Order: sequence, then structure tokens, then C-alpha cells
Amino acid sequence: MTSWVLHVDLDQFLAAVEVLRDPELRGRPVVVGGDGDPAKRGVVSTASYEAREYGVHSGLPLRTAARRCPEAVFLPVDRPAYEAASAEVMATLRASTAVVEVLGWDEAFLAVDTDDPEAEAAEIRRRVREATGLECSVGIGQNKLQAKLATGFGKPGGVFRLTGETWFAVLGDRPTDALQGIGRKTAGRLRELGIDTVRRLAETDPGELAGHLGPATGPWLVRIARGEDSSPVTGTPYVARSRGREVTYQRDLEDWDEVRAEVERLARLVADECAAEDRPVARVVVKVRFVPFTTRTHGQAVAAATGSAVEQAALAALARFTTRRPVRLLGVRAEFDRR
Repeated sequence: MTSWVLHVDLDQFLAAVEVLRDPELRGRPVVVGGDGDPAKRGVVSTASYEAREYGVHSGLPLRTAARRCPEAVFLPVDRPAYEAASAEVMATLRASTAVVEVLGWDEAFLAVDTDDPEAEAAEIRRRVREATGLECSVGIGQNKLQAKLATGFGKPGGVFRLTGETWFAVLGDRPTDALQGIGRKTAGRLRELGIDTVRRLAETDPGELAGHLGPATGPWLVRIARGEDSSPVTGTPYVARSRGREVTYQRDLEDWDEVRAEVERLARLVADECAAEDRPVARVVVKVRFVPFTTRTHGQAVAAATGSAVEQAALAALARFTTRRPVRLLGVRAEFDRR
């Protein structure tokens, strides 16, 4: 039998959970975000496929979502409900003989040995549907990178296989940011070097790219453009890599003494959560969303494993912001030491 990696991704997860709780929402545009009031500031966490047809997507301001789709049903984020639904899905996946690596609420990798991965994927979709009522898409690949990208081609509610043999036929002419891990900024730097497609990136000499983007980043970009990924699927229980808090303010914070006090308050809350888990914090990241909607982040290493050190790191990260424009959102995230 052949070894495969399957990537299971729950479709429109938060919205789907809400539809299960209220079947009358089925077929209607549903938007989950903030406290469910589109007249307030906040962003979309998930939109149903019906809402996405109107251009509503994750990260969009709720007010903009309401303008684009005024007939949408807006609902508040209900974290406990989503955590319970996720736990049920992951328990269903673990009931098989596959090695299961949980990535978060709504996705997981499975390592399976089979000569018919499509049949295995269809069986997974059936078991998840019967156990939870939720639909999922499944990507099939020879490694995690291929499987993860394949899922996007299978959505919604489908199965797609992407392998080394089909890699360039599917992705070769696509822009580089079609690859997992390449964002707009990196894609822009690659375009400046004359590298505008996945195929061109794959054909680039790793050593040459290292000279432009760094000794680690350059070769890594070439590897992912070639569909190469050696990271194993591990069954180690999922542990969050960070803890954070963020707040969208209903009025702009114009006084930066107030901004500083809010960052300090959020850092204390995060420090308490980290202390409760007894996990050392390595780095603190502060997120600031300026008016009207420009977001910036700065990070700071933590000097000592104490709550006050988290607060000090957060304030040091905040001090790196040179702009003093009005603020609409603040966030503090503590990243755990992975050793």
C-alpha cells in the first residue's frame, strides 16, 4: 500500500455550527463576528458560502459586510460551541487507524496507508457528517504541503488529489502567493526579481535566491515551489502555540497614554492565562489597528518567565510604533517557548 497525507478542512465551520443549532438559517447568508451587531466595530470571523457570494469574507469589517449583504443574519462568536463541535470532529477522526495531527478548530492532517486515497477521503467525509452533521473537504497529497493546497481545490464539500506528478499542471502558471507560506509582501519581492509564477520559482537556483532573501528563506521558497515537504504527520496532542487577547474599540483611542494603559491591561490578562498553563513565554507581539483600517505589529523577546516580564515586553513592543494616529483595535499575543 501507498502512504498518503490527507488534509481535512471543515467547510465554513463557524457558520455551519450555527446552522446546525438553527436549521432555519440553512440557505441564508450567515455572518459570524464580534458580538453579532454589524452597527458596531468588529470583523467577520466566518461567512457562509451564501454570504461570500456578496463579497463577505473573514477579516472584513462587520459594517462593510452589512453594506454588501444587508439581508445577512449576523451572529456573535460563540467560542464554547465551536470548541465542543471541533472536539467531536477530532474524536471522530481519531477513531480511525490513521495518525491524526490537529491544526486547530477546523482542520487536521491524517497519515494513511491505502491504495485508494479517494475512497478513504470519502469515508472520512461520511463519518464526520454522520457523527456531527458537518461537511468537510479533503485534500490528498504525498506530503502535508500538497495535501493542504489540494483542499482548496476540493472546496466546498469535495475531494482533490495533488501530487508531484500533477503539481505543475495545477499550480505551475499560478502566481507565487498561491503557495502556502507566501504572502503579498514576499510575492512582491519575488516579482521584482522576475519570478512571477510557481514554475519560475521552482526553476530558480536556491543559492541565487538565498542571496536575495536569506540563506534559509530563499532555498525554502524554492522547495515549496517544487511541492517538497519533509515534515511528518505527528499524533502529538495539539497544543496552542500562543495565547492572546484583542479588543476592537467602539470609539477611537486618540490618547496614547490610554493606548499604553490598554496594552498593559491586555498583557496582564494574557500573562495570567499563560501562568495558568505553566508554559514559558518566549515572545510577545503587540497588534495595533490604526484608523481607518491599517494594521501593524511589533514583537519583543521576553526577558524572564514572569507575568511582569510579559507586560514589560508588551510595552517595549508598543514603544516600537512610531506612528501616533488614532487606534481602533489593540491586541497582545504571547508566543510560547517551543523547546
